[in-house]
Amino acid sequence: MGKGGEDYGKKENSSKSSIDSNGYAAWAKDVRECEQNYHVDSKSGLTDDEAEKRLQKYGTNELEKHEGQSILRLVLDQFNDTLVRILLAAAVISFVLAWYDGDEGGEMEITAFVEPLVIFLILIVNAIVGVWQESNAEKALEALKEIQSEQATVIRNGKKINSLPAKELVPGDIVELRVGDKIPADMRVITLVSSTLRVEQGSLTGESEAVSKTTKPVPEETDIQGKKCMVFAGTTVVNGNCLCMVTDTGMNTEIGKVHSQIHEASQNEEDTPLKKKLNEFGEVLTMLIGLICLLVWLINVKYFLSWEYVDGWPSNFKFSFEKCTYYFEIAVALAVAAIPEGLPAVITTCLALGTRKMAQKNALVRKLPSVETLGCTTVICSDKTGTLTTNQMAVAKLVAMGQGPSFLRSFNVEGTTYNPLDGKILEWPAGKMDANLQTIAKIAALANDAGIERSDKGYVATGMPTEAALKVLVEKMGLPTEFGSGSSKGDDDLMVCSQQWSKVESRIATLEFDRDRKSMGVIVTSKSGRNSLLVKGAVENLLERSSYIQLLDGSVVELDSRAKSSILDSLNELSSSALRVLGFAYKEDPPEFTTYNGDEDHPAHELLLNPANYSKIESNLIFAGLAGLRDPPRKEVPQAIEDCRIAGIQVIVITGDNKNTAEAICREIGVFGQHEDISKRSLTGREFMDLDDQKGHLSYKGGLLFSRAEPRHKQEIVRLLKEAGEVVAMTGDGVNDAPALKLADIGIAMGITGTEVAKEASDMVLADDNFSTIVAAVGEGRSIYNNMKAFIRYMISSNIGEVASIFLTAAIGIPEGLIPVQLLWVNLVTDGPPATALGFNPPDKYIMKKAPRRSDDSLISAWILFRYLVIGLYVGVATVGVFIIWYTHDSFLGIDLGQDGHTLVTYSQLSNWGQCKTWENFTVSPFIAGDRQFNFDSNPCDYFQGGKVKAMTLSLSVLVAIEMFNSLNALSEDESLLTMPPWVNPFLLMAMSVSFGLHFLILYVPFLAQVFGIVPLSLNEWLLVLAVALPVILIDEILKFVGRLTQGSQMSPRTSKRKTE
Repeated sequence: MGKGGEDYGKKENSSKSSIDSNGYAAWAKDVRECEQNYHVDSKSGLTDDEAEKRLQKYGTNELEKHEGQSILRLVLDQFNDTLVRILLAAAVISFVLAWYDGDEGGEMEITAFVEPLVIFLILIVNAIVGVWQESNAEKALEALKEIQSEQATVIRNGKKINSLPAKELVPGDIVELRVGDKIPADMRVITLVSSTLRVEQGSLTGESEAVSKTTKPVPEETDIQGKKCMVFAGTTVVNGNCLCMVTDTGMNTEIGKVHSQIHEASQNEEDTPLKKKLNEFGEVLTMLIGLICLLVWLINVKYFLSWEYVDGWPSNFKFSFEKCTYYFEIAVALAVAAIPEGLPAVITTCLALGTRKMAQKNALVRKLPSVETLGCTTVICSDKTGTLTTNQMAVAKLVAMGQGPSFLRSFNVEGTTYNPLDGKILEWPAGKMDANLQTIAKIAALANDAGIERSDKGYVATGMPTEAALKVLVEKMGLPTEFGSGSSKGDDDLMVCSQQWSKVESRIATLEFDRDRKSMGVIVTSKSGRNSLLVKGAVENLLERSSYIQLLDGSVVELDSRAKSSILDSLNELSSSALRVLGFAYKEDPPEFTTYNGDEDHPAHELLLNPANYSKIESNLIFAGLAGLRDPPRKEVPQAIEDCRIAGIQVIVITGDNKNTAEAICREIGVFGQHEDISKRSLTGREFMDLDDQKGHLSYKGGLLFSRAEPRHKQEIVRLLKEAGEVVAMTGDGVNDAPALKLADIGIAMGITGTEVAKEASDMVLADDNFSTIVAAVGEGRSIYNNMKAFIRYMISSNIGEVASIFLTAAIGIPEGLIPVQLLWVNLVTDGPPATALGFNPPDKYIMKKAPRRSDDSLISAWILFRYLVIGLYVGVATVGVFIIWYTHDSFLGIDLGQDGHTLVTYSQLSNWGQCKTWENFTVSPFIAGDRQFNFDSNPCDYFQGGKVKAMTLSLSVLVAIEMFNSLNALSEDESLLTMPPWVNPFLLMAMSVSFGLHFLILYVPFLAQVFGIVPLSLNEWLLVLAVALPVILIDEILKFVGRLTQGSQMSPRTSKRKTE
């Protein structure tokens, strides 16, 4: 919207204008009052001067462009994460220390700078991905602008302007609308030029059919669907033409309000449940790292700060800056060890793999975190039209005349789509159609302007949906024996039956539908030259204009009160089932048209030019039968609703359609029982907004229905559900659904019938528009979440082990066994493949028979945390232990470790290595590692720094091996490897091979070994690594066994408690 549009809002608040565009209920006023309010004559329109003044006052007829966040703001937001901030701090400190140590040059400089640079690289990639994802968030608003009209036909200065830019329209403008026009603003219908005007506004209001418009005012409190004298911006004229007066432009239109609601909803997007848990975990981690680092410093303060006591007071303080920075580096190593740096990458990979699985099930995920959120969905708010139903009108019931005037025959019609081969008519006399059924088929085929086409999206209707459904009925009815073979057999001859009827009798005139007589008629002529009038329309209106009925054998008898009563009873029965009912009638040799051949010069042609004559022409009809149509539910939906009930997911239907139709569909698909009292569960949107206790109503367990719902109603329902702690999935296809899609935890748009606005506002798109696909996607989301829990637990347990290792090293005072760059390699590269492979764990077969997890459920229970603390402690003991073994033993468990010729020291010497220079006669023999020889003649004390390379390699290899075996433990939270063996997930075995391969790569490629400060290992040393690493499987098996025993003892009380509840 332009600047004028912004001023408009301010002016309206300050004083009430004589032309109150925003507050004036034009739909409740007659045309004369509207002209007076807007100071305009509908015949001449506004003057150019007046239009210019109003343009300055009200602004251009455009939607506002909301400025998104700046790139800098988006980049900074990516660092608003606890784990990321810890990583950033660790990287900065590592860089400073590397710079400080850089004076030493050589190997140390290369190794020291690898770590901060890798961490910085991780953070940069993370920021780029985050910025890219968030910059796409406002595309829904751009898509909304595309559905606006660009030009309009306007009357100004008494003249018609055919192509005025729609953005220049102002309140009071007189606009002409024709068939196919996209409506440029919200307008009041002031004159119908044609006998009828129909507008397709379902994308805005949720109605399943085009709506007839009128000039008559309606009550002021009428909802948007009931405003029959208003047309709305962004909708389309499908029939007729008219003159309208602009009442609202730009952001004050209904579509403008949707635009504002989308923008508001986009400002309130929340983190996914997993993101919240990871943030909580990061905060706890920050506190733990701080405490552990402080503890390490306190334990080792004696090494860099010493003092003497003089007269009971400490004095003569001695401070070693070199030692201080060394233990500071250990604190940084602790931080690196404690943070699962690879976790963001593994989560992204797992979610991406999950999106591929979902795509195979027709669920296209647009935003990766949505995969995880789906897993804890507790409420699905579903639109009716197109999601629970096919959005394709279909005949469900055909009622024909019987052998006597008061006898009727009823046929059930199968099928839910426009495919003529979808279903059949039950108990149908195939090939033996009696005269009455032939008459119905002829009327349905010829009094019809619609067609069926085969497209990429399946079978689609051209023309009105109700007429297309009748064409499908004709194909299912087949042809009489004398016409030849039956009905449509394939794609090439979809309309073969209708085409045959057109050959037998050709159409020469049309009596268009209008709202007064509620019928449409055609005059047809047979090959013999005999004319007939064929009519279809509202049953009550046809009965009023009918004098006869046609019986089964084709004979015609008078329509008496008994026959009329039977037909009306049938009508009421069909209407009570929420079917839309159309009647069929005809007249042979209509007066004045007996010789009519379509020639404009024929005297009867004048009668057809005036719609006021149509009711008289369509009189003394012969009534033939009736058909009940509906937008039928999808075949898969009842089972999907039942699956939701078993899975503990509540289904709420929110639709713009009328109440009776929606209730009938909800009963049929199982949202409500067939005979259940739903007076408290089925409300209109307005009734819900008038409730005092809206949250109380939403707390009802089981199905709920909201009909005649407007966009604001949908948003309010979603907002209240989220406030109540529910995780809400919302489906929709129209413009009116976009704000609620944006606000919901999971917005799900329809891929076939959905507007671009709805798709851009959504998190997920259904390629097949099918509700059952949502249920399948929820199951997949639950499976993915369980697998994510498995690898998160695995990575966290690995990090606990690394922290324990460094802490034990610092606590007992031995040389540093693992340096930060090695820990970074393990966390990022070695742990990555197994963690990702855990995302391929097979799903639990009972996954959709359990209630949804609470969004605040913890990732790690107290028992699981205890288990991984035990495992972590073992990892620490093993990595430190193997380091000590190499220095102090020449063999271990029968494995010879002295082949390299290294010198053994005592544990006391190793733990006090800092005092090496004070030891007398301390010498160290040279030893061999790979193809390198280490000599310490010049400085024997370097044996504990430069000479620890072999011991460090053993520690790193034990850490890698333990974590590989620990990934096997993570296959199941409680199941033993005996019942869930490793080969249930072959990807994990492959990933372990990759990780071991990567570890061999850095061990046996000289350049990489130099960067990571390690050396190749011999066969005996690998046997030592395996001997120390394998017990981790046995330890976790014992802990799992204890866990299963504990769960078993708690199961019975829990079950009985649930039954009591």
